[in-house]
This record gives sequence, C-alpha cells and structure tokens, in this order.
Amino acid sequence: MTRILFFYLLLICSVSGYGQEEVIPWSADRKLEWSDFKGKFLKTEWAAATTASSISYRFSTHEKNGQWFVDFEVGCEFYPQKSWYRPEMVDSLILSHEQLHFDISELYARKLRKRLAEGKFTANIKEEVKDIYQKLLKELYLYQNKYDRETNFSRNREEQIYWNKMIANALKEEKPSR
Repeated sequence: MTRILFFYLLLICSVSGYGQEEVIPWSADRKLEWSDFKGKFLKTEWAAATTASSISYRFSTHEKNGQWFVDFEVGCEFYPQKSWYRPEMVDSLILSHEQLHFDISELYARKLRKRLAEGKFTANIKEEVKDIYQKLLKELYLYQNKYDRETNFSRNREEQIYWNKMIANALKEEKPSR
C-alpha cells in the first residue's frame, strides 16, 4: 500500500512544480534499466522495487468568437531518484513489471491528451482541465492497483505476461497525439 500511495502522490505532485530533479520522459524506444533506479529503499519496505512516475500537463488558452481553445502539452516521466530496487530480490520479470507501471502511466497520458483535445471549454477552463486531470488520475490509480493485484506484484508470471501483451497492444492502438 505504501508503494501505491507514493506512486499516487507523485502523480498529484507532478502538476504543482514537483520534479526539479532528473526525469526520464517515456519513450517507446527506451526501456527502463535497473541502473535508472537510483533511489534508496527503506529497510521496512517489503517490495522488490518501486517505480515513481507521473503524468504532467501544462496548457495555454485563447478565445475566438466566444469559443475557448486550449493548447496543451502532456508528458509522462520516470523519476530515477524516487525509484529504487533491491538487487537481491529482482530479475528481468520484475523489471518488466516496473516498466509496465511506467507504460501504463504513458497509456493514461495519451488518454489525457485525447480528453483535452476533445474537451469543450468555457471561461472556467482552468478548473475544467484540472477536473479532467484529477478524474484521469483516479482512473490511473485504480488501474495501477488492479495491475498489481492481478499480477500479484509480478509473482503470477502468467498474469504478468498477459498484462505485458495487453498494455503493449493498448499502446499500439492508442497512438500519441502530441
């Protein structure tokens, strides 16, 4: 639960200026390596590894003929200093589990881009965008929990392989828009 709460807090903090530290933007061409996990684990932690990632956004607006338009930028980032692993407990399957947490964040970043692109906004655009973002974060949080639960944190190898394929296919279908 600590791991999930920490992940959720990083998602929330990403909009409020968090992240003046090293980040790795999500890329289909770059997979995580254990050397990317530079944080220190707490001796009380039961997990083998933790991935700290976030979805961030920024936007500008303009009004034309009574209609509001938004130009936005959405990112998905990995935080090396907040991510850690225990070398004695990990293998390539656990690394693929952690990569998938990052990939799921990217999938939801794409969903955010789509929702913002399809949004109809009023003069209250700042609150409307924030509402879309917060709803999406709740969905992401639930989905990440479902992923951990169904794979038993990568211990259920068949489910882990299933999820790897499912998310890879979802990323192919949900092409990045920006």
